[in-house]
Amino acid sequence: MQIICFEDRHVDRLAPITHARPAYAITCASHRLIDWLKRLVDEGHAQSVQAMVRDYLLTLQQLDHQIEAPSQVGQGGQSVMLVNARLAPTVAALDALRKLAKRQSDGVIVDERDQAVLAAVIGPKELQAIEKRAPTTPLVDALLQTAGQLPAITETTVTDAIAAFYWPHDVIETHMAEMPSAMQFRIDKGDYEQRQDGVFVRPGVKIGDYESIHVDDGPIVLEEGVQIGPFCFLEGPVYVGANTRMLEHSAIKDGVSLGHTVKIGGEVEASIIEPYTNKQHHGFLGHSYLGSWINLGAGTCNSDLKNTYGKINIEYGDTKVATGMQFLGCVMGDYSKTAINTGIFTGKVIGVCSMMYGFITANVPSYVNYARLFGQTSLLPADVMISTQQRMFARRKVQQRDCDKQLIIDMYERTESERESEQIGF
Repeated sequence: MQIICFEDRHVDRLAPITHARPAYAITCASHRLIDWLKRLVDEGHAQSVQAMVRDYLLTLQQLDHQIEAPSQVGQGGQSVMLVNARLAPTVAALDALRKLAKRQSDGVIVDERDQAVLAAVIGPKELQAIEKRAPTTPLVDALLQTAGQLPAITETTVTDAIAAFYWPHDVIETHMAEMPSAMQFRIDKGDYEQRQDGVFVRPGVKIGDYESIHVDDGPIVLEEGVQIGPFCFLEGPVYVGANTRMLEHSAIKDGVSLGHTVKIGGEVEASIIEPYTNKQHHGFLGHSYLGSWINLGAGTCNSDLKNTYGKINIEYGDTKVATGMQFLGCVMGDYSKTAINTGIFTGKVIGVCSMMYGFITANVPSYVNYARLFGQTSLLPADVMISTQQRMFARRKVQQRDCDKQLIIDMYERTESERESEQIGF
């Protein structure tokens, strides 16, 4: 079996989360889809994984994920399993993908909401025709056209477990529901030491004095090199990635997933924080998603509940979406920053590479200095962010590559329409 993961035309609907990463690299309940696909190879269910992503991410895909773009299919009589990069990386989805990898007949799973192909198995016979396609037809497009004509897969054990992220807030909602299963999966499959009841650790973990740990609602999983300061409160389920540092007097509550090399402090609840992000001072963060290389200044807080206790609506560009969620904080793209005492209102979407001051009462486009409280909103040029990136990387002993600098330029160009709608820099 050859696995080909693909980003479809709906991937930009997940912005700003997907501006700086392929959709398969979105973290949800501590897992990513790419982790599942590579696991299938390690388990012997597939021979290889390739992926087709947006052009500007191809170099990053190769360097950061060791994944190549597909060039041919059906070699040696192999079948192909197509996997949409927007699939939610749940434990149930991993089991469903295993079943698809063992499937002997062709079939497809289609999202009823937008008719997008979520997954498909294409056998050698159909692949032979694809290899003879017109030279102008891209390989993945030909695979998707073929998949759309296949019979529907009807096994409920598979179809009920395969679901895609449709909007960014779906990542937060799925994360909250999936955390207990995800933590149990890690404990069952990982080589952890149970240091105390419900606390599972890797080597090098240090937990400071006078901690208050509660695991009645789920376990706490700490990866290698995690440092927890004194007087910290932890309430599971919680996942803390390798080499993350938790500052003294932190309150990390149920449903938190922290990536590797994060600095965390204050009060955090039901949130996803990607690697290399800092929120190390006091302030509340709840029911939110933060990308990588973000810094929240001291006293930054977000609201995740309306004063009316009603369901939260969220705006993505010109589209207003009823989330059906009572608790929803913010979605913040990579490289954005907040000043001290910044207040982020309920259900706000913040782009990449922006800097915020005061109260954030509306969505924030990418690459802006946002200080509406003081009557100031201005353009933040890409060259400024490249210099900022270099200084941030140096602090974490990360080498800035040409592709990292190019990513800043590419994201700036791709987000131009966000600033046009706000009349910023024009």
